Amino acid sequence: AEPRALWPLTRVSCRTVAAEVRKQVSREHGGSPQLSKKRSGSQQLVPLTEVVEPVDFEEYLAAHPPELEPGPLRDLIEFPADDVEVVREPRECRTLEPGVPDEGKLDARVRDAVQVYTEDWLVAPHARRYQRLSTMYSPNTAERHRQRQRVLPRQVFELDEAAEEPEELKRRSPSLDDTPRGSWASSVFDLKNSVADPLLPALLEHTAMEELDRGNEELRKENRHPELLALFPAPDEDEAVERCSLPEVPREHFGQRILVKCLSLKFEIEIEPIFGTLALYDIKEKKKISENFYFDLNSDQVKGLLRAPGGHPAISTLARSAIFSITHPSPDIFLVIKLEKVLQQGDIGDCCEPYMVMKETDAAKNKEKLEKLRGAAEQFCSRLGRYRMPFAWTAIHLLNIVSTAGSLERDPADAESERRGTWNERKRRTLERMSAGEELCSFASFRPATLTVTNFFKQEGDRLSAEDLYKFLADMRRPSSLLRRLRPITAQLKVDISPAPESPHYCLSPELLHVKPYPDPRVRPTKEILEFPAHEVYVPHTTYRNLLYVYPQSLNFSSRQGSVRNIAVKVQFMAGEDPSQALPVIFGKSSCSEFTKDAYTAVVYHNRCPEFYEEFKLWLPPALTDNHHLLFTFYHVSCQPKQNAPLETPVGYTWVPLLQHGRLRTGPLCLPVSVEKPPPSYSVLTPDVQLPGMKWVDNHKGVFHVELLAVSSVHTQDPALDKFFTLGHVLEESHFPVRLRDAVLTESNVEGELRASVAGLRGAGLGPLLAHCHQVLDKLLLLIARPPIIGGQIVNLGRTAFEAMAVMVNQIHQGLEASQGQHHHNPLLAAYIHFAFRLPAEPTPPQGAAIQCATLSRATGRPASLHLSRSKSISNSNPDLATTPGSPDDEVQQILGSKLLHEELALQWVVSTGAVREAVIRQAWFFFRLLVSSLALHLHQAQKLEAPRRQRFPSRFVDDIAALVGTVSIEIASRYQKDVGLVEHLNSSLAFFLNDLLSLMDRGFVFSLVRLYYKQIGSRLPSAQNPPALVALRVDFLRIVCSHEHYVSLNLPWHNLSPPASPSPSVSSATSQGSAFSSPAQDQRVAGMFELSGPYRRQHFLVGLVLTELALILEPDAEGVFFLHKKVISALHNLLCSHDADVRYAAPPVRAHVAQLYLPLLNIVLDALPQLYDFTGERGSPCPRGRLVTVPGDEGDSDSGTISQSVAMAIAGSPLPHAHRASPFPLPPPRPAGTLSAEASRTLLACVLWVLKNGDAGVLHSWCAELPPLHLGRLLDLLYVCVACFEYKGRKAFERISSLAFKKSLDMKARLEEAILGTVGARQEMVRRSRERSPLGGQESVRWRKNLAHWRPNSDKVDKYEVEQEVLVEGNLATEASLVVLDTLEIIVQTVLLAEAKESALDGVLRVLLHSMACTPSAAFLQHCFASQRALVSKFPEMLFEEDTELCADLCLRLLRHCSSRVAAIRAHASASLYLLMRQNFEIGHNFARVKMQVTMSLSSLVGTSSNFNEEHLRRSLKTILSYAEEDAGLRDSSFVQDLVFNLHMILTDTVKMKEHQEDPEMLIDLMYSPLRPPARCMVLPARGSRLTARLRQGVSSNVLEESAVSDDVLAPDEEGICSGKFFTELGLVGLLEQAAAFFTLGGLYEAVNEVYKILIPIYEANREFKKLAALHGKLQDAFGKISSQVSRMFGTYFRVGFYGSKFGDLDEQEFVYKEPSITKLAEISHRLEEFYAERFGDDLVEIIKDSNPVDKAKLDPNKAYIQLTYVEPFFDTYELKERVTYFEKNYGLRTFLFCTPFTRDGRAHGDLHEQHKRKTLLTTSHAFPYIRTRLPVIHKEEIILTPIEVAIEDMQKKTQELAFATHQDPADAKMLQMVLQGCVGTTVNQGPLEVAQVFLAEIPDDPRLYRHHNKLRLCFRDFTKRCEDALRKNKALIGPDQREYHRELERNYLRLRESLHPLLSRRIPQLYAPLVPRSTHRSSLHKPEG
Repeated sequence: AEPRALWPLTRVSCRTVAAEVRKQVSREHGGSPQLSKKRSGSQQLVPLTEVVEPVDFEEYLAAHPPELEPGPLRDLIEFPADDVEVVREPRECRTLEPGVPDEGKLDARVRDAVQVYTEDWLVAPHARRYQRLSTMYSPNTAERHRQRQRVLPRQVFELDEAAEEPEELKRRSPSLDDTPRGSWASSVFDLKNSVADPLLPALLEHTAMEELDRGNEELRKENRHPELLALFPAPDEDEAVERCSLPEVPREHFGQRILVKCLSLKFEIEIEPIFGTLALYDIKEKKKISENFYFDLNSDQVKGLLRAPGGHPAISTLARSAIFSITHPSPDIFLVIKLEKVLQQGDIGDCCEPYMVMKETDAAKNKEKLEKLRGAAEQFCSRLGRYRMPFAWTAIHLLNIVSTAGSLERDPADAESERRGTWNERKRRTLERMSAGEELCSFASFRPATLTVTNFFKQEGDRLSAEDLYKFLADMRRPSSLLRRLRPITAQLKVDISPAPESPHYCLSPELLHVKPYPDPRVRPTKEILEFPAHEVYVPHTTYRNLLYVYPQSLNFSSRQGSVRNIAVKVQFMAGEDPSQALPVIFGKSSCSEFTKDAYTAVVYHNRCPEFYEEFKLWLPPALTDNHHLLFTFYHVSCQPKQNAPLETPVGYTWVPLLQHGRLRTGPLCLPVSVEKPPPSYSVLTPDVQLPGMKWVDNHKGVFHVELLAVSSVHTQDPALDKFFTLGHVLEESHFPVRLRDAVLTESNVEGELRASVAGLRGAGLGPLLAHCHQVLDKLLLLIARPPIIGGQIVNLGRTAFEAMAVMVNQIHQGLEASQGQHHHNPLLAAYIHFAFRLPAEPTPPQGAAIQCATLSRATGRPASLHLSRSKSISNSNPDLATTPGSPDDEVQQILGSKLLHEELALQWVVSTGAVREAVIRQAWFFFRLLVSSLALHLHQAQKLEAPRRQRFPSRFVDDIAALVGTVSIEIASRYQKDVGLVEHLNSSLAFFLNDLLSLMDRGFVFSLVRLYYKQIGSRLPSAQNPPALVALRVDFLRIVCSHEHYVSLNLPWHNLSPPASPSPSVSSATSQGSAFSSPAQDQRVAGMFELSGPYRRQHFLVGLVLTELALILEPDAEGVFFLHKKVISALHNLLCSHDADVRYAAPPVRAHVAQLYLPLLNIVLDALPQLYDFTGERGSPCPRGRLVTVPGDEGDSDSGTISQSVAMAIAGSPLPHAHRASPFPLPPPRPAGTLSAEASRTLLACVLWVLKNGDAGVLHSWCAELPPLHLGRLLDLLYVCVACFEYKGRKAFERISSLAFKKSLDMKARLEEAILGTVGARQEMVRRSRERSPLGGQESVRWRKNLAHWRPNSDKVDKYEVEQEVLVEGNLATEASLVVLDTLEIIVQTVLLAEAKESALDGVLRVLLHSMACTPSAAFLQHCFASQRALVSKFPEMLFEEDTELCADLCLRLLRHCSSRVAAIRAHASASLYLLMRQNFEIGHNFARVKMQVTMSLSSLVGTSSNFNEEHLRRSLKTILSYAEEDAGLRDSSFVQDLVFNLHMILTDTVKMKEHQEDPEMLIDLMYSPLRPPARCMVLPARGSRLTARLRQGVSSNVLEESAVSDDVLAPDEEGICSGKFFTELGLVGLLEQAAAFFTLGGLYEAVNEVYKILIPIYEANREFKKLAALHGKLQDAFGKISSQVSRMFGTYFRVGFYGSKFGDLDEQEFVYKEPSITKLAEISHRLEEFYAERFGDDLVEIIKDSNPVDKAKLDPNKAYIQLTYVEPFFDTYELKERVTYFEKNYGLRTFLFCTPFTRDGRAHGDLHEQHKRKTLLTTSHAFPYIRTRLPVIHKEEIILTPIEVAIEDMQKKTQELAFATHQDPADAKMLQMVLQGCVGTTVNQGPLEVAQVFLAEIPDDPRLYRHHNKLRLCFRDFTKRCEDALRKNKALIGPDQREYHRELERNYLRLRESLHPLLSRRIPQLYAPLVPRSTHRSSLHKPEG
């Protein structure tokens, strides 16, 4: 039995017992929460961990033919008839001529090569016509998304409009700087003169709800974007495992190509023709990397010196430009230029001397010499014109050209000077700069450069070899070159070097074929120069090429007798031994014929051991024989004309036979030279053979070194390949015996040799093997499918060939591991299968004939473990079986003719073992592709593509495929941890194979293979060490299989699920377009469409697997699967994106059928809702954003039938408990183990929206109608999260993100540079990346967005266009997502009309609507949102006006916010909604107190909290509302609306002012609590609590009553039930009082705590809450304890602050009392205020008035702001002091403050005692401190002027009090007492008591009004002296012996003071005893009151 539970994954950590039990129960109910929901009549559920058996696809299609008319829906159902086709693509030929030898008697090898290189491509493996529509070849890339986003409309957002508005326009209100006092704060705006927004038509008309809904729906459907996911970021390309790229067409290899043009060559003297040669050399590799290019720049006059022997030269030899190819760019490449001249008498140095000495400027002086030289040159040209001699050479370092030409900023003059000459110092520096490595060297693109080479070096006759050249080139790179010291040959060679164009005109191939395009054959051509790559290039040959290069290197004739000094070597290609058989196959050089029969080397004068540097290029004939050979003839050239002396004398001969044992002979050779002509029949022998009678140079030793290099696509030049091909040709021709090397092959031993040759292929070199891989693979496949017959017997080579092919493919893979393509596929092998593969010996069946396909196989040839019950046929591929047909060869061949390649391949794979099996497994992709290609070609050739799929292949082949898939699946499951990379590639290869089989074989069978794979993987999961890795492989496998282009059709989308009673699917094809579902069966069918039930997963097999993977990975217990979340969700996202982009599904009905497949996604996401990332908490808003319904935390508990209290309350429509009010639904704990990341959650929500958008509305309606209340609440919760998730963040946010991404891209650029420069290895980087993405890692890698953070190498700043595009796309996405949510909300509203929990659902709908209004919506969405809101309120007004007040408050706030929008369209709709809200409230109860209160509160909240609020726009909306009221007949006679609008405007005017002072905290608080403040800011208490208010006022604060004021016209609690909120209950009151007590305790106001608890105690007593009473009394005890212990409490320090100056606006001439912390000094507050206002007005415009005198404003500068500060103290009248006894009482409830100002009549502050006055100022504030504000305005001011004598009285009273306090202090303080005494009786005190008495008591005042003051001062002195005496007595008792003298001095001073005062104090004023005269009630005769 299969394991029932394969999921959840095996945990590392141990689970608790309870969790295990819960998990087991969950498994029994289906393994998923959503499957545990029971519905009536539902089928028995299949656990998600088990893969259901899919329907028999072909049988199902036959039983349920579609009943649709042809069209898009019918196309959705059926596979197209032309789905699979085999395409012949003509092979592109680069040249005008084919370039292959003419048909004739060709060698078998050449014949095969010609066929391979000329036949058309046969595209079979990817022959599915519609595969381009799949994500394999049309991936959902970011670039493709951008193309689909090009025509998006621009969405208007308030957020962007506010950001773009100029800063000075954002604050329309006048500022403090230019506003006179009261100019706008007290004004009333005339709304009637304002401009209103346009009114919405037909708004006030009464329309039927159905018609209104229909109209709203039609409007919502207009201008919608059809492709939702095209607006969403493209799926992560890292997860796109299914992505494939078609292999490139095999073509001839070219490296980076440069074009070199030789423009001119000019010497100082022009006397003879000079010939040039160009070639590329790599000095690091010491290799010549190109063939020679010969050019001739001589003038026609100079050319005339040579008599052309063959008439006019061929145009191909006149080329002056060449294209060089460089495969391996390197800084070590040089372009070497060699010059030759006609041979003449003399050494090279002598011949170069004239060029080095003579100058063009001295032509007149050297005229005779020049004439002589020209004459000699003419003679030499006429006599020795065919011979050449070395002349000069130079080299150009290509890296300098690239580096200097690539610098586009360089001045042209500088560039020219830098390029001039080879030995420029700047080139050396450039080279040093660029020597970091070959990676920095590229010849692909650089600026064309024209060089003038001026220095040439003469050739040295003894240093002409290649080794000498490499030494010279290496020396050139050194700073101190030896060559620099040599005298150069002065010349000017102009060469133009540039990157070669893509398709140059007039170009010749290396074979001199005309390369397309070649418009005119008469134009001078450009030659393509053949490259000899520095390293072997591994590419297959695709064109016919058969060239041979001959390089004579050296000759040693030192021992040769005779005159042999001027030696020339003639090279000939001979077809025989006769001289006439020399073939014209040698390519000509320059200005000669195209091909010649012979060619000569250059002659080094008088050198018997010359070195050669020539290159001879030969075209090899297609049919080589043993007689073809190279003949070298050595001549002595006579430079001096001698009588009867021949021009050339033969001095030696040697030859090279080209074929040796049938193989082309190449490589370096050292040949002996014969003195005499070779004898007859010499050509079949080598010169090494000692022929009798022949005379050899140096005793037959090798004296001539030559190298042969073949560039051939015919000759393999590899022994193993040569043997394999040769034996193949032998078997084809069947002519025995045959000689092979030294062996003779007969029919008896050829089989063994053939097997050995096949097995020997593993010894072939990688280069030749790859070059000829097409032919090798063709031959091996031929051996598998068509085993050869020798002598009537079958040679069983199938297994041997299969093994050889496996080894070969592995060898190629390992050799080219660095160049592997996608999925670890070798691109060269992939190209072979795609283009070059064809069935061996393609049979051409007769028309209409049925081909019998029978594979010869044998059951014993298969492993017994395969259990193949139907394998009964016989195989000839088993080498252990010696089969001897009992019939002649023709009968055997007829039998073998029916052998099919795909059957043999599958069989050989199944029966393979050991190393071969491992090799096949490692390259499984190749064999899978090969199998698919052979299947497709077989079906095409056998004309079976139209046949039913079950009849296409025999059962034994089907069994082999099943066994094969099972074997590979086991390999994947068993090796996933040991060979991670191998298993990943094997897994993807198997998935691609099954994907391909879905187009070719029985689709039901392929589904069973998928199920087989799932079973194999699933069986390993419980015991796996790393289950997530296995699951990741399974998901990748499924993603690839689902990338089929007919994926939708494979899921049978057009049929509905069968009824539960039916044992097998039997479903009608009726579509689900209707919305009426009346029958229970129909309801059950709709419900089944939304669940992952067994029938659903059977019928919709592939999509069922995808959604099952998602459901499993989202299970709450799944652990360690963060990266799996991303992988599975990405797979789903990718599928939906492909549906969006597929043109076949563009029609809405079709897309609805496609979306129907994904309906279970809704339930899956609803169940996983607690795991989604919480987008609602990402940013704050005026109203808390939270979930609507509390989701149970544990799914296991939720299924048990219990519902939490909060859920029950939500369902019942009650507000949630107080603990959750801050967030309407509780947010999940911070990222539990299974929570999805933000990226994964957002992608999953986008998929949900796609289903909701494209799903059929009728089906969704029926589903919503069936949802239980809890699940409907979850759906609303989900929509709420969707709105928050796709909220538009604003343009500024995108600019910030792009800036950060650009910074990250710079970091990536730095990483790239590090990798290039070698500081960080590429391997390290790959390891780092693999760890980030590896399934073996535990965490998900959060990566930055690639579409934002890619590296822009040509940009130094963020691309503004890209930011604009991203803003545009994100705006459209936010709009479309919100509209989809709105559509779904409308469906929910329609379904809940008769629902049980209608109130709860409607509450949730409105909350989602309100949330969408708050999430920075676009104008387009808001218009529809407001329309839906108006319709909702019209249908269910009781929801707002009879239920919870908070919904009404939120709605009013949202509407008012949008009424102040900068967008006119938004304002118009918001005004309309607000007006209708007022009207509906009025119509219900003929008043709208609730709306009035909520709008008032909302306005205050809006203006006070919104940062970009604009009151001008709100005024327009208020005017619009007035306009509606005037138009509305129903409310025209009522003044409610006008009154409310007027009140709103007054509040607006007042609260807008707060924004102007938002930086001034005191002013801001003043405005908030001003008399005109909105009642919404007051704490509303019920009317029945008036007695409570009075008690609080008496015990706590005198401000309580005023702070709790209620406006009766706003609230009517009895009528409206407004005071029904949570605070207007007993529980709410208790909570507030407890909070108040806690705050009082915290603030140290312990006395107030007692007053609060006096109210609480009776409540607790009545409720018998004794625990709380105990706690309360404990707190009281603590409070009283702190009071009694005299805890130091600092209540505050007070200052008077006056503002003067027009800059203060309303504050001008205002005075306040500021309450500051008790330790605040005057300087501190002065500095703070000065700094604050200086920042606002300017440093020079703020002054602090440092005195306390009255301010004369006329003396102040009107342009400045003045601040006056004074320290003030609390003032108490005498009667108050009797009640204010404690420290607390003296610092609490303070309203009157005092400060004193000394002055004199003449203006001075201080003067003599008789002129010193004092001004006492009493300030009364509006409220008592402490208050909610920290400053209070002064409402009453009173000044008292004290005369000098009154000042003296106060001073003496103060001193007396100080003495009394110091005397009676307990405990006594001797120091303080002595200090006070010293100040009173000390003789040194200025203006002391004695002086005061002498000034005021010496004379009786003249003014009678001063009599009483005189007498009072006299009494004060009497009291003062008594207190002094008491103090002295006390001091005497306290002092010690050491202070007695000090005390005696104090006593003496006291006695002197008393004696002095006695006469003054004893005098009486008689008038004081006269009758009293009535007097004023003021405090003094000089009293000056001031209001």
